[in-house]
Amino acid sequence: MTVSSDADKQLALIVEVQDLARELGIEVWLRGGWAMDFYLGRVTREHVDVDWFAWAEDAPALTVAFAARGFVRLARAPAEQQLDYTTGDVELGFAFLARDPEGHVIVAGGPWAGARWPDGMLDTPPGKLAGVSCPIISPEAQIEIKLMTPVWRPHRPRRPKDAEDIERLREGLAR
Repeated sequence: MTVSSDADKQLALIVEVQDLARELGIEVWLRGGWAMDFYLGRVTREHVDVDWFAWAEDAPALTVAFAARGFVRLARAPAEQQLDYTTGDVELGFAFLARDPEGHVIVAGGPWAGARWPDGMLDTPPGKLAGVSCPIISPEAQIEIKLMTPVWRPHRPRRPKDAEDIERLREGLAR
């Protein structure tokens, strides 16, 4: 696929967020379509935004750092659940993670607070794309999340792009 100027902007933002995370000493992981692309090593489709996971305890540092860089906060979800931003015409969102007493990764806030994310979700090697290496959630977790979203959120049926992404990820795992 030919990389569009939107994809170029989003890739540049991925690098910027990683640099910022390193500077702040925090961990972030790509999720959603860009995580799939970094796993597969190629841009598979156009992306609306760049989705991330981060630890809830790092939300205040991210908020200050993004404000200092001129990112505009979008009020879409409760702040304890997710922070969404825009910079120029690129949007990014950070869903927050925590750990339960047994050490499992869980949803940090909002209506699903305490729900477990797939085991091993954060334990995959970084993905690589266009000379950039980035932490991603595991392809198995990506598939599970895409399969379960319509179950967890019945008002959000599976989109055609999600079905295509599941197939791409399964093909990648089979290789």
